[in-house]
Amino acid sequence: MSKSYKDITYEVRDGVARVTINRPEVYNAFRTQTVEELVEALHLADEEKSANVMVLSGAGDKAFCTGGDQKVHLSEDGLYGPRGTVGMPIEELHSALRDLRKVSIAKVQGFAIGGGNVFATMCDLTIASEKATFGQVGPKVGSVDPGWGTAYLARIVGEKKAREMWFLCRRYSATEAEAMGLVNKVVPHEQLDAEVDQWCKEINEMSPTALTIAKRSFNADSEGIRGIGFLGIQTVKHFYQTEESKEGVRAFNERRKPDFKKFAT
Repeated sequence: MSKSYKDITYEVRDGVARVTINRPEVYNAFRTQTVEELVEALHLADEEKSANVMVLSGAGDKAFCTGGDQKVHLSEDGLYGPRGTVGMPIEELHSALRDLRKVSIAKVQGFAIGGGNVFATMCDLTIASEKATFGQVGPKVGSVDPGWGTAYLARIVGEKKAREMWFLCRRYSATEAEAMGLVNKVVPHEQLDAEVDQWCKEINEMSPTALTIAKRSFNADSEGIRGIGFLGIQTVKHFYQTEESKEGVRAFNERRKPDFKKFAT
């Protein structure tokens, strides 16, 4: 089974629902349409009885996903688009990924930066090419993920490392990400597809109901982070409307260093 989209591809093959962000020309950065399509595709995957697994990936060799498309960030009255708290239904996408009854695997072949790093964090498992790079970028461009990308990240890599990732916005190799617990396994680039397929094959031999119960049990322990995220994104909405936040986006698009402090209150 497959379905046609503009910004993503969706295919069910060999007992695996495969969702791919298909915007390689912008390093698979997402816009409103991308998010809307991802939400729908994840709902389809959730109902796909032939699959125990959903693999999330990015098209091309350069990027898994690099977060929100900064070229459209300042459009439409300073918001991304017409829906969701910040103009795109990002919280709806996070919930769809979080609540998916299938085992979710992030297949990371390149950059997993910003919102892309959040997606990799939220997936149940992450398998990376040795060429993959991880990191956060929000404070560099006047943005932040106040929930899954921060509090849940700290659950995975520890408070100190999570704060380092957000406060310094450095980039981390796949090997470094594996060492901190953000990645399950790193393989040579040319072996990535085969490795993911092997994990999918093994998971597909398991009881789907048992897997779902196990996943729900894992999720229950950190479910309070959903509330943190919903609360935090209300604050982010107002932050995006400030000149301080807009300065980050303008500087990114103009390829210069931002001057945040002249706008800080």
